[in-house]
Amino acid sequence: MAWIALLLAGCCEVSGVIGLKQVSLRKGVPAYLLLIASFAGSFSLLTFAMQHVAMGTAYAIWTGIGTVGGALVGMFLYGEPKEARRILFIAMILSAAVGLKLIS
Repeated sequence: MAWIALLLAGCCEVSGVIGLKQVSLRKGVPAYLLLIASFAGSFSLLTFAMQHVAMGTAYAIWTGIGTVGGALVGMFLYGEPKEARRILFIAMILSAAVGLKLIS
C-alpha cells in the first residue's frame, strides 16, 4: 500500500507542476485550486509512504516521478524540445527510480 501511495504522490506532484504552469499562464481560481490540491495530496501521500518506505528511497522515487513527469508534460503539452539527450537523461532518472525499488 505504501508503494501505491508513493506512486500516487508522484502523480500528484506532476499535477502540481501543471497547476504551477497554469497559474503562470492565467491566474484564475481553478489554476490555484489545482495547484494547492495537488501539492497537498502529494505531501500527504508522501508522508504516509515514508512511514513504511525508507526516507531516502521514498524521496528519491517521489522526486524522480515528479521530474520525469514534469519533463514529459512540458514536452507533450507545452511544446518543449524533444531532444534525444533530454530523453536519454529522463530514461536515466526513471531507471534509477526502478533500481531503488528493486533493492528496497
